[in-house]
Amino acid sequence: MQFRYEKGGEVEIVVVKEGEATIPKGQKLFSYLKEKELFKGELGEVYFDFSMEGEHLLFVGLGKEKHICAHSLRTAFFQAGKELMKHKIESVGCGLPRVEEIPFNLVTASIVEGLLQSEYAFEKHLKVKKVTPCIKEVFLDIDESKKEEASLVIKETENLIDGIFLARDLVNERAITMYPEVLATLAKENLEKLGIKVEIFDEKKIKELHMESFLAVAKGSDKEPKFIIMSYTGDSDSQEKIALVGKGITYDSGGYSIKPTSGMETMHSDMAGSATVIGTMMSIAKSKLKKNVVGIVAACENLISGKAYKPGDIIGSMAGKTIEINNTDAEGRLTLADALYYAATVVKADKIIDLATLTGACVVALGSSNSGAISNNDTLMQNLKRSSDKAGEPIWQLPSEPDYRKLLKGEFADLKNAPGREGGAITAGLFLEEFVNEVPWVHIDIAGTAYLDKPSGYLPKGATGIHVKTLYHLIKDE
Repeated sequence: MQFRYEKGGEVEIVVVKEGEATIPKGQKLFSYLKEKELFKGELGEVYFDFSMEGEHLLFVGLGKEKHICAHSLRTAFFQAGKELMKHKIESVGCGLPRVEEIPFNLVTASIVEGLLQSEYAFEKHLKVKKVTPCIKEVFLDIDESKKEEASLVIKETENLIDGIFLARDLVNERAITMYPEVLATLAKENLEKLGIKVEIFDEKKIKELHMESFLAVAKGSDKEPKFIIMSYTGDSDSQEKIALVGKGITYDSGGYSIKPTSGMETMHSDMAGSATVIGTMMSIAKSKLKKNVVGIVAACENLISGKAYKPGDIIGSMAGKTIEINNTDAEGRLTLADALYYAATVVKADKIIDLATLTGACVVALGSSNSGAISNNDTLMQNLKRSSDKAGEPIWQLPSEPDYRKLLKGEFADLKNAPGREGGAITAGLFLEEFVNEVPWVHIDIAGTAYLDKPSGYLPKGATGIHVKTLYHLIKDE
C-alpha cells in the first residue's frame, strides 16, 4: 500500500458523522440512504456505491461527533479497508476529516493505521487464502504545507504496523513449530539486519548465571531454554537505558498443576509478552529512535516429565531469594523473576517494563478491553498510561497496598509463587517487584488483551500485538 499526497483513486472515501445532514460529496445518494435508514453514519458503518457513471463512492461512518477520537478513525478506516478489499479496489482517494481536538498528525496516523490494519491475516497454514490485500495506492488530499509532516507520520505508522504484525505472527504460530530455539532465531533474523545486537544464551550459560527459577520451569521440556538479549543503541551519547522484558513461555500445559484441555488450546499464545518486546524492538529500530533499549526474553516450555518441577518444591533464583512452589501453573512469574533481575543488575537499566500473559485473575477483573498494571513508580506509570491512551491500548493500574505483599511471604522459603486466588493479578505483579532491585518498573498483565477469541474493532481474532504502540510511544517520549 503506497500513500500519495494528491487527489486521485478509482473510489473516493466520504466520511460521515452520525446525525449530520450534508456531506461534501454524494449528497443526493446520502439523502436517499438517510431517508430509508440504510446508512446513518454510525461508527464503522460502510456503504459502497459503484456508479456506472464513474463516480464511485464509499461512505464511512465516524459515529457521533462528540465521541470521535483517534480510535474512531482507526476503526472506521479499518472497515473501509475491508470493504474496499471485498470489491477488489486497487486505488482509493480520501480527504482528511477535520476533527476538533485531534491534531493533524494523529488524524493522519489513525487513518493510515486503520487502512493498514485491514490487511492483516494469519493464513500461512491455509491452502485457500481468505484475505487478499488489493489496495495499491491511497491518494490523500493534503495541503501542500502539510505534506512533509504527513510523510514522516505515515512512515512512522508503517514502522509500527511492521512491529505489530511481526508480534502477531509470532504469537499465532503454534507450539509445534514455535519453541524457544525458533523464537530466538526469528528474533535474530528480524532484528540484527536493523542494527540490533541479539545475544542468545544456551542452557549452559543460563546455569552459569544461576537463573534457577527460570531453569526450574524449563526442566519439564526436552526443548532447550533460550535467554534472548536484544540491544538497540540509538543514542551513543547517553548512558540511560530502558529494559523491556517479555514473558516467553512458548507453550504452557500448566505443568503438574495441569490445565484442562480447553485451557490449553490457546497456550501457544503464552509468549505474547516476548512477541510484543520483539515487535517493539523492530519498530523503534526502523524509526531510528534516539534512545537506548534492551529487550529481554527468557524462553522455555512449561511441560510435564520426570524432570519437571512439582508443587511443594523449593527453588532458588538469580537474586538469591528462595521460592516455594504452590502451583506449577504460576510459571511465568518464575521465568520473569530471573529476567527482571538480570535487567536490573546486569543490564543496569534505568527503567524496566515487563509484559506477560500472567494471570487468569486479570482476565476476570478487566476482561479483554484493558490490560492490568502494577508499578513501583508513579511517574513511570503515568507516562505509560499517557502512551497507552495515545496508542488506543487501555491500561488500568491495580492497587498495591502492603497488605497484598504480606500474602507472598513463604513458610519454608522466602516467597510463595502463588499465594492463592485472593487478588491474584495483584500478588503476581508484586511477586515480580521482588526482583527489580528497586529500579523504576511497571508490570503489564496482557492475559486478557493479547489474544482474542473473536475480532474487536480493528483487532483480529487471535493475536493482537497489544502494546507495541504503547511501548513505542513511551520510549519515544521519555
